[in-house]
Amino acid sequence: MSERRGAGAAVVTTGAPDATCLAPDIFLDPRIRAIRWHDLTALRPAEVVLELLLPASLLALSLLAAAAGWLPLALGLSFVFFLSGLRLVHNAFHHALGLPAWADDGVLCVMSFVLLGSMHAIRHCHLRHHALMMGEGDVEGRSAQMPWWRALLYGPVFTTLLHTTALGQGTRALRRIVCGELAMSAAWVTFVFAASGSAVLRYHVLAMGTAHCLTAFFAVWTVHHHCDRTHYLARTLRNRFKNAVTLDMFRHIEHHLFPAVPTCHLAELSTRIDRAAPELKQRIVF
Repeated sequence: MSERRGAGAAVVTTGAPDATCLAPDIFLDPRIRAIRWHDLTALRPAEVVLELLLPASLLALSLLAAAAGWLPLALGLSFVFFLSGLRLVHNAFHHALGLPAWADDGVLCVMSFVLLGSMHAIRHCHLRHHALMMGEGDVEGRSAQMPWWRALLYGPVFTTLLHTTALGQGTRALRRIVCGELAMSAAWVTFVFAASGSAVLRYHVLAMGTAHCLTAFFAVWTVHHHCDRTHYLARTLRNRFKNAVTLDMFRHIEHHLFPAVPTCHLAELSTRIDRAAPELKQRIVF
């Protein structure tokens, strides 16, 4: 699968037969095409380290809270950890971690173990989501067309569909990786419940499973509902506190326009987009 990064691209290809499609009209808007963004793609070494350490620190805190019996705090920390994990793999999907490609793949494998499931399967569907943008075949974006309550109930089906889609559409190499990551997750879950004797690990596995079942709503519906395929591709967030709590993951129109820009630089990108096309900030996540 290939992806031309940045608003200057008029055509995106998915690597599948007959999958070339015209990009939405917003990518052809001269205001968007004139925005400087290449300078935002580079990460300083300290930023790379921070991106890698953020999920690790939140995971440690959530497990410590669970071990201490502070369940409400543990649940809150687990939610933020899962969000930080999505942020990390999301940047790896787009090679926006400042790491070589093989290291991005390593990050996806490690996070498949920690978050459960196959991050390579999710990457396959996510890149198709960028290419097809809510059109036919966009498995990831499907829940955005649903009422909120249906998107919430759709979560378990959504997670399953991401994996079966990657297995059905992916190359032989991708299928091997996905099967390996799923086998690793299955072995880990079996060990946790059958042999570990650890209530903390059982809590973590259940928390991650629950989080996966909520992604169709929180990761897709919230940022794409009542949007279109030509101009208002996604929603965004402008409140500083809300962006801090959500780790800038809801600056989503920014991401769709310039997917090569790392999440930690989306705040600056938001400022540039606001100057060029202020109407795009009208669709707010919450």
